[in-house]
Amino acid sequence: MNQSKPRLVIMGAAESGVGAAILGSLRGWDVFVSDAGRIKEQFRKDLEQYQIPFEEMGHTPEKILNAQCVVKSPGIPEKAEMVKAVRKAGIEVCSEIEFGYRYKGDSRIIAITGSNGKSTTTKLMYAIMLADGRDAALVGNIGYSFARKIAEQPAAWYVMEISSFQLDDIHQFRPDVAILLNITPDHLDRYNYDFNNYVASKFRVTMNQTSNDVLVINKDDQAINNYLTTHFTNAKTIQFTMEDNTVNNEGGNIRDEQMHLNYEGERFDMSIHDLSLKGKHNQYNCMAAGISSMVVRVRKEKLREVFSGFEGLEHRLEFVAKVRGVTFINDSKATNLNSVWYALECMDKPVVLIMGGQDKGNDYSEILNLVKEKVKAIICLGKDNTAIHAAFDSAVPNVIDTNNAHDAVLAAYAFADKGDVVLLSPACASFDLFNNFEDRGHQFKEAVRNL
Repeated sequence: MNQSKPRLVIMGAAESGVGAAILGSLRGWDVFVSDAGRIKEQFRKDLEQYQIPFEEMGHTPEKILNAQCVVKSPGIPEKAEMVKAVRKAGIEVCSEIEFGYRYKGDSRIIAITGSNGKSTTTKLMYAIMLADGRDAALVGNIGYSFARKIAEQPAAWYVMEISSFQLDDIHQFRPDVAILLNITPDHLDRYNYDFNNYVASKFRVTMNQTSNDVLVINKDDQAINNYLTTHFTNAKTIQFTMEDNTVNNEGGNIRDEQMHLNYEGERFDMSIHDLSLKGKHNQYNCMAAGISSMVVRVRKEKLREVFSGFEGLEHRLEFVAKVRGVTFINDSKATNLNSVWYALECMDKPVVLIMGGQDKGNDYSEILNLVKEKVKAIICLGKDNTAIHAAFDSAVPNVIDTNNAHDAVLAAYAFADKGDVVLLSPACASFDLFNNFEDRGHQFKEAVRNL
């Protein structure tokens, strides 16, 4: 340990942890990285390149509890013994986005959070900033970590996707523009199965904002509205909605199949049929990105250009193929029930639904009516499908079990008729059978191509 430098310990050696380690090393900290598991080769190479000492396959208390600051990976829960020890020792714990924020200089931040639509809205916002010629970086839960970008390739603007886990350990972090898309039950296992805790975590995105900052929120979201009846934000709040027909107030809405955006006397109108992203959920995403773009003075012609040409994300309502009249759609990124609700809401043909995986405390009654209306069969793809059977056996004629993507696709195809849709929209995490949701989506697509 270098006594002349402050000690920074990073717990977790994936993208966010290694990014924080690199930034800390370049900013004069004595950095040590500790991971309970095996460190991936790419991250090991990063640490070696910057000559940052590390350990793997376990945490050594003596090497951690002498830190002035611990940057904890978003994936490490509070109940982890080493985290408890760090808290007990009174050591400051911060998230990687908090650590990066302290070194951001004069750069500005557009932060996107919410239970669903974060990745699409973040990529859309980033595309808009690039089209407008801004020096912007895509960071956070998508692409590179905020800290790594500050260390290696700083930008004037950071467009950032942020999870609740990343917000849990912020202290000073303050976005110039924060977008809160929606809040629905997710990750409740990390919040003592209390939805209010999860809502409060999401709202941390605005806790340090001032009256010079902007909070863009979904007026139609019940949890957001409920929270704001008893809590205050200093930020200027701008709303987007499907339900409110007023177009003269600031904000965004859809009326007569037109998207209307209004900010400080500037108007932007566009037919929803000209938006390249389809579906009601994407109209919300476009309103959120559009209003935020007007706040940061993006040129309207650039906004229109991106809205009409932007391509959606892989694994998010992604068309895969049409096989003998049956359409296959990959929505592997749908790891919670609200995402599945949106996916089913978009469907206008009978659906064979592939769902299941690592359940995070789902209340399947939330989608029961939509399932009754649109789903003809459910193919379970998971190790334990008990909760799905309990919810849907009496509502859907066929609910069957599979434990790999190949069998799931074959079973779904067998139940599908010409004109039907086979939809992979799991409502669950993927880690029981797959490496991640991308792996699940890729295996699904491979199985479809092999039909």
